[in-house]
Amino acid sequence: MPALICPLCRLPLLREAAVWRCDNRHSFDVAREGYVNLLPVQQKKSRDPGDNPEMVQARRDFLQAGYYGPLRDAVIARLQALNLHSLLDLGCGEGWYTGAMTAAATDITGLDIAKPAVRLAAKKHPGITWLVGSGAALPLADASVDAVCSLFSPLPVAEMQRVLKPGGHVLVARPAPDHLWKVREGLFGEVQAHQPEKFLPELQTAFTLEEQAEIRFPLSLTQTALKQLLAMTPYVWKARPERRAALEAHEAFETEAAFSLMVLRKA
Repeated sequence: MPALICPLCRLPLLREAAVWRCDNRHSFDVAREGYVNLLPVQQKKSRDPGDNPEMVQARRDFLQAGYYGPLRDAVIARLQALNLHSLLDLGCGEGWYTGAMTAAATDITGLDIAKPAVRLAAKKHPGITWLVGSGAALPLADASVDAVCSLFSPLPVAEMQRVLKPGGHVLVARPAPDHLWKVREGLFGEVQAHQPEKFLPELQTAFTLEEQAEIRFPLSLTQTALKQLLAMTPYVWKARPERRAALEAHEAFETEAAFSLMVLRKA
């Protein structure tokens, strides 16, 4: 079991049956689905932070269809090479990537700020510790995990450094410059390249880059899959409705997925 700490007073949490408690008598019930909510009101910036249920369901349906399988395989291969015991998946979402991480570590914690996503993850993968929590104030003890994954999630450098053991690793996945170029071209007309390396200067204040690789593969999308992809990405909120409608009218769509993977070691 992970070394959890109270999000209110930062003392260690101990599990008693279906409740996690600290010595200050703060208690947190394990939900029926198997997750625990360690996100106090003080750490919320909105009533229901994170992805809404519609975005979560669209992402789950798209990922379960296997479209991003090559990316998940690449992530798991790199995690397996690190010989891990404990692993935190930061921004785990509905758990499609996290569930596969059991092939690389024995003690896995998935954390996300979106309760609907964590609820789905916990129901699907009961052998993992699932937390609703904030990456800005991780409810994990100092030096308690071997690795942290951040797949398209925020990068709280100081918090990741704190919870990692000496020599621990961070695995980061970000869109490559031309990721989903044709999709973005259809939505916006003019496309700006992603900048996956823009986070490196801050990361390298605490971590040393050991590997950087690009993973790319073609995507042949059905109309349903294209709609799911659009619903699960932030692109559509910036696009004009008529452009989205025109793109979704395609019965089939060809594009390319491209990702940048970075493995860093705690300095």
